This record gives sequence, C-alpha cells and structure tokens, in this order.
Amino acid sequence: MVKNGVSQTFSISKESNLPIVISTWNHGLPANEAAWKILSSGGHSLDAVEAGVRVPEGDPEVITVGYGGIPDASGKVTLDACIMDEKGRAGSVTYLEHIKHPISVARLVMEKTPHVMLSGKGALEFALNNGFKKEKLLTPKMKEAWKKWKKEKREFSTKINIENQLLENHDTIGMLAIDKDGRISGACTTSGMGYKMPGRVGDSPIIGAGLFVDGEVGGAVATGSGELVMKTLGSFLVVEMMRGGMSPSEACEQAVKRIAKKIPDYQKHQVGFIAINGLGEYGSFCIQPGFNFAVKTNSITVLEDSEAWMKTL
Repeated sequence: MVKNGVSQTFSISKESNLPIVISTWNHGLPANEAAWKILSSGGHSLDAVEAGVRVPEGDPEVITVGYGGIPDASGKVTLDACIMDEKGRAGSVTYLEHIKHPISVARLVMEKTPHVMLSGKGALEFALNNGFKKEKLLTPKMKEAWKKWKKEKREFSTKINIENQLLENHDTIGMLAIDKDGRISGACTTSGMGYKMPGRVGDSPIIGAGLFVDGEVGGAVATGSGELVMKTLGSFLVVEMMRGGMSPSEACEQAVKRIAKKIPDYQKHQVGFIAINGLGEYGSFCIQPGFNFAVKTNSITVLEDSEAWMKTL
C-alpha cells in the first residue's frame, strides 16, 4: 500500500483468519453453516466443503443445484460437480442423472479411481456400485415449469441472474475453505443452465474452469455462464494471478476483465468469481451487479455483494 508517497507493507497473521469458508450466492449461508461444524471442530477442509455443498444439493428450493434443479430441454435433471484439495487431488462427475449428491460421487472418483472425471452412464454406474441410490430429481414444481416452457416453445436463452420469468436463478454453488491447519479445499456443484441442450456440460465440473485449488497459493471458484469461464479457464487464471502477487479481489477482477476483452457478447452474461489465498484473505468480482457471496469465520457471518465490471464502466 502507498500512503503519503510512502510504500507500506502490512503483515497478516494467518492463524487469526483461520478457519474460513466462503461460497457463492445466498444459499451459501446455510451451506457455510454445515461446513463450519467441521471446520470449528478442527476437521479437514475437504470434509467441510463436501458437507457444505450437500446442503443446497438436497434442498428442492435451490433450483440450480441437485434435487429440484431445473431440467434440460428434454425434461431430464443432469448434474455436474467437482472437488479438489490442497494436494492437487481432484474428482469430477458430469451429466449425472438420478443421484442427489454428485459432489460425494466426485469425491469418490478422486479417492477410488485413477481418473479425474466420469460422465453420464459411467458416472451413474460408478455411483450405484459405491452404494448411492437412484432417486427422482425432477420435482413436481420443476416439472410444471418445464411443461410450461415447452408449451410456450420458448428458445433457450441466458438471462442475467434470472433463468426464467417465474424463477430466480442463483446458479452454481462453489465453496472454498481453509481449516485451522491451513489446508485449502474447494467444491463446485450445479444442475447447469435451465432448459439447456441435452448433453450440455458447463464449467462447474471442469478443474481449472469452475474450480481450482493450489495448496501453496489459494483457490477460486466461478459461477454464471459456464461457456465464458471455460473459454478463459477462469478459476485457474485467478489462482495464477494470486501466485503472481495479486490479492484475491484483484485476481478476480482481472479474470473478469479477461472475459470482457476476449468475448464479444459478454455483456449478455453474468459470471462471478470468488477467491481465497493462503492467509485467509478473500475477494470477489463479477460482470453484472447482482452477484453475492457468503463468508463465515470465527468473527463474522455475512452475505456480501460483489463489485461488478459493468457498474464501473
């Protein structure tokens, strides 16, 4: 920092900021509470992020994650998720049907297979072979909304913070946590864009796009229009910017600016990033106003509004 022409350096106590958990959107508040039960008792951040995102996965009122998610254009609910720890281990599932908690399947992919990603029928078979039960994910509420959408023959479109005129879209939940021992983990899970083309997979289960963690630097997750994040490997970019010395907020801002520079129609989309570094410092930035994120530490429990690129222009 420069004050009165003099450069000043402030040291931050790592221990004073830990543990910490941050997550996207207001459904991150109850997710953070579940994660905090593990973090506050000295548990591993990997267990915390899995437990945390399972909350919106199992909540039918959260219409873009897990059970109760908006279906694709054919009426099927298909889920994507990934998880990553401080050692660089990662697991992912894409286009998974009938399983309420894809994040837990992703963790088993990481721990029980030589692979990072399983998809579709293979992911489902793996889940069933490991004790998961088939469940009906399409709720009556979402079935009626899909029937209405299909009857009106509306074309698929990406809306800013709103998926359709009836239902607010709070999108993917991404979560990052650091435990008392400084171990960083992240998780990301979604049912994807409402009424998407069958087979579509977004950024959320892709390591480096929807989520990236480096135990020596920090972690980042993305939410919003996944195609834009995939084209710029947004979460990896944020972590690399932090590696180069940027704060989490600065790194998230640079990732959004990269999208604005590279993608011509970015104004039609929303993308938000949250990030955390090894000191427990956190930050966020997004394209459009309207993105918020939840934070919990020993001293605060808060939902914060993100700074937005379009607001600054």
